[in-house]
Amino acid sequence: MMIAFLNSTAFTALGTPTTWAEVVGFVSGAWCVYLVGRQSILNWPIGIANNLVWILLFATAGLYADSGLQVVYIALAVWGWSNWARGRDGDALPVTGTNTTEWSVLAVVGVAAVIGLTALLEVATNSTVAFWDATTTVLSLLATWGQAKKRWESWLLWIAADLIYIPLYLHKGLALTALLYAGFLLLCIRGLVAWRRSMAVERQLVEVQ
Repeated sequence: MMIAFLNSTAFTALGTPTTWAEVVGFVSGAWCVYLVGRQSILNWPIGIANNLVWILLFATAGLYADSGLQVVYIALAVWGWSNWARGRDGDALPVTGTNTTEWSVLAVVGVAAVIGLTALLEVATNSTVAFWDATTTVLSLLATWGQAKKRWESWLLWIAADLIYIPLYLHKGLALTALLYAGFLLLCIRGLVAWRRSMAVERQLVEVQ
């Protein structure tokens, strides 16, 4: 019954029927990104609830990689939640940067994952946007890893993913979701500025000590 309700039409946006799943995803998703920007640990449980809604929404739209991605997100969210809760030496986990070694590993893993996932989607599904689906999936996974470690560059990866997601969702007829991701883009820019500022403050405190 709940699945049927979430798949039902809430209203029509830009001439396209909008389901309750999109509405719930819009609210919980925007709230989650806002909380991440404020470094609130509550972003993790809100994010998990959002992932559960996206599983249904994306599977219905034929975005299979995005749907499966939500399961991985939930696992990463549990890990990130634990990282943020433990912090470092009893203090809150600080915002830091990604070192050269980490970037090298992320680049190699990212390219290989996009190639492999694109091939898998083309063979195993009827996806008409396999490459873009795979690319946004991999960017989002790498960004979530960075978010869990509080690496400020994770916002750059989210921004790159959002710039692809917006036209992709419009292409798939998910008008409200595309609008949501336009909002995500603005929140990501805000989060990037906030995390950079936080890192600068933390660095000054270390120098004073």
